[in-house]
Amino acid sequence: MKYQDPGIPRKSALINKSISLYKDILLPSVVEVNESGICNRSCSFCPKSDPSYPNVKNFISDNLIDKLTSELGALDYKGIFVFSGFCEPLLDVNIYNLINIASRNMPNAKVEVVTNGDPLNLKNMIKLFESGLSTLIVSAYDGPEQLEHFNKMAMDAGIKKREGLFIRPRYLPEDQDFGITLNNRSGMMSEASYKIDTLTEPLIKRCNYPFYSFFMDYNGDVLLCSHDWGKKMIVGNVNKNSFIEIWDGEKFNYARNKLAKKDRHLKPCNLCDVNGTIMGNEHVKIWEKSGR
Repeated sequence: MKYQDPGIPRKSALINKSISLYKDILLPSVVEVNESGICNRSCSFCPKSDPSYPNVKNFISDNLIDKLTSELGALDYKGIFVFSGFCEPLLDVNIYNLINIASRNMPNAKVEVVTNGDPLNLKNMIKLFESGLSTLIVSAYDGPEQLEHFNKMAMDAGIKKREGLFIRPRYLPEDQDFGITLNNRSGMMSEASYKIDTLTEPLIKRCNYPFYSFFMDYNGDVLLCSHDWGKKMIVGNVNKNSFIEIWDGEKFNYARNKLAKKDRHLKPCNLCDVNGTIMGNEHVKIWEKSGR
């Protein structure tokens, strides 16, 4: 059995707790923002370890975050809003303002950041939470000594570990999948340092991601899935359309119809080996009842 992230039970409980509808439209329980195109690491099990994968020093704008979070706030969004994706969010000096905008516009949401911890220190940890952060999720890549390091930092910052800090051990050996729930990132791991083959035939397996998760890139593009590292299916752009137009739009619902029937014959799903059913099962049931 493949390694499973220790954060999955926590995240699964949160997304089930935050299931809500706008009229008859099931809202996502996770809104993820890839707020830049840059990361300071190139981990072997990440597509960024492929020399041809772009590392672009572009960052999301305040206006785009304000637009998305204002629209979500108007829907009384209660789920997770997380700065994560294909980047290291703390490389953006504007991250504190982005968090402040998001927490102000969505008072009932949990605003989170996923970081590799490299830019993290006591001063900016305090500033993250003063800006409105709910939870800081640290992926510890270098060794178990980092657990003590980040826990002490949180204690010095006055952060309660159970509520505000979650550390994921990413330093485990290859036979434990490096401490992550490995997959081929929709076929983008064939040239990475740790190679995972691209599928030659699509899996016959349901995938729940587009039922509970909304993923926006730093330029406003909305991807079908957070595992679409090749950005092969763009279902809309928040600069041009509203959140609800994209979320309940033709492209999203076309993909959901296929994936609910275990049909992955669409890009990027045809190349992807992700399980896809670990979370979000209740979301699929509710969406199917809506008749979309």
